[in-house]
Amino acid sequence: MALTASITAALTAVQTGSNDFDGDKFALAMRKTISLTDGTGANQADILFMDQRSVASASNDDIDLYGSLTDAFGTTVSAAEIVAIFIVNGPISGSANTTDLTIGAGSNPFVGFLGGTTPTIGPIKPGGMFMIGAGDAAGIGTVTATTADILRVANSSGATATYQIGIIARSA
Repeated sequence: MALTASITAALTAVQTGSNDFDGDKFALAMRKTISLTDGTGANQADILFMDQRSVASASNDDIDLYGSLTDAFGTTVSAAEIVAIFIVNGPISGSANTTDLTIGAGSNPFVGFLGGTTPTIGPIKPGGMFMIGAGDAAGIGTVTATTADILRVANSSGATATYQIGIIARSA
């Protein structure tokens, strides 16, 4: 199986009102794309994991990045480096969650892009998203089997949350 991927983050906005630049509007566009080819080096990746998952109220979904996930073709995911993570606090259907998600902490955590001893990112509000990626040789972090391979998605209390997750990684 070969993998090619394009990771894109974009922000476009138009603000109206009086200004010195364009009379009555100011347009802004920021865009960054990381293009990846198949492989395990810089600007490459060979693992794709995408899923819609649910986590019960006041519970955790501990995602083992090395050895227990399977991709869309049934191949076991054994990530050595994570290149990108994209999480949407909501199901594919577009219906709304009512609880916040937090990423990180837990036992044997993948910390990669996170700092400190029990770092977290969040809350990711209902309908919100979190995305991080780096195509360089180190990606966003190293996975170490059994000691640093768990990506925790924690749900606040109130209701079950269904979320989407995409992970792009390298096997070496």
